[in-house]
Amino acid sequence: MNAPPPLKRIRESRLFWPLAALFIILLFDAIFVPSFFKIGVQDGHLYGNLIDVVNNGAPLMLVAIGMTMVIATGGVDLSVGAVIAISAAMGAVLINPALGDRLITNDILTKDATNTPLVIIVIANLLAGTLCGLWNGMLVSRARIQPMVATLILMVAGRGIAQLITNGQIMTIYYTPYFWFGNGFILGLPVSVYIVALVFIVASLIVRRTPIGLFVEAVGINPKATFYAGISEKNIKLMAYAFCGFCSAIAGLILSSYVHSADGNNNGLNYELDAILAVVMGGTLMSGGRFSLFGSIIGALVIWTFTLSMYALGVPDKALLAGRAVLVLIVILLYSDQSRRLLSRLFDRKGARHGATH
Repeated sequence: MNAPPPLKRIRESRLFWPLAALFIILLFDAIFVPSFFKIGVQDGHLYGNLIDVVNNGAPLMLVAIGMTMVIATGGVDLSVGAVIAISAAMGAVLINPALGDRLITNDILTKDATNTPLVIIVIANLLAGTLCGLWNGMLVSRARIQPMVATLILMVAGRGIAQLITNGQIMTIYYTPYFWFGNGFILGLPVSVYIVALVFIVASLIVRRTPIGLFVEAVGINPKATFYAGISEKNIKLMAYAFCGFCSAIAGLILSSYVHSADGNNNGLNYELDAILAVVMGGTLMSGGRFSLFGSIIGALVIWTFTLSMYALGVPDKALLAGRAVLVLIVILLYSDQSRRLLSRLFDRKGARHGATH
């Protein structure tokens, strides 16, 4: 059996379309916004639009990594934005000695002004998100509720929970050590980049160097077959949703650190939609099965590169939403079976003509 031509293998790769989309956006910037690629150094830190893409896109990349595992099992998590808000609120309320009973005042400026150590604040933040993920996983795997309905419960209630934690206030954070996660730098690059790299490496090692990745794909393809094969479908789904909650919690930590506040209404707003788009753009099918963590990261980079490119062109926020809707439409059309078949025929015809001329 003859192997497919190299170009066909590249075209059929799950990374082809997200990389092609990223290349097209960057090519557009090179022509119309050359300053987009300008990178400077200030106080030993790199800055510029390209740095902003990876820094601002870090929370979405983290959520996309977690969402990939959920979608690979044949599910979906609509509550990731609310989980971000809950986790951010948990960290902020532990920093505030009044625990949400009053607004934080300007006297809370140093680590000595709060009785809660930074390590405890971070652990509580991550634990809150992981517990939310476990709740979703229990509803999906044990109660057998449809994933969209199960996670919709926390999506609706989650922001109310965040409001209860913060006593309905937008809590400004003045705890200086907490700012390191969203505003710190290591060797000139934002700390958030290293956090994403660490989570991606650990997740990749787990799913590719252990049987867990195979189990996740098997559950997404045929849950009944995995049950009869002796694989606990319930535990795999529970693990996937818990991991998604954990990734959302890290995103909440970075976001609240970056903006120096916890806002139950706006932290993580619309992140569930962007995460699903990033995962689908990265080549993971909504029906479950094979997945690509790296593809999801590329998808998140495409979204943020497109967003910052529109800002660089001076596009207002309202028009930007319309532009992102067009991006979603293009992604849906490109990933449809009809489009894939049409593109395959076009490339096959070109290949046949090229072969005939030689």
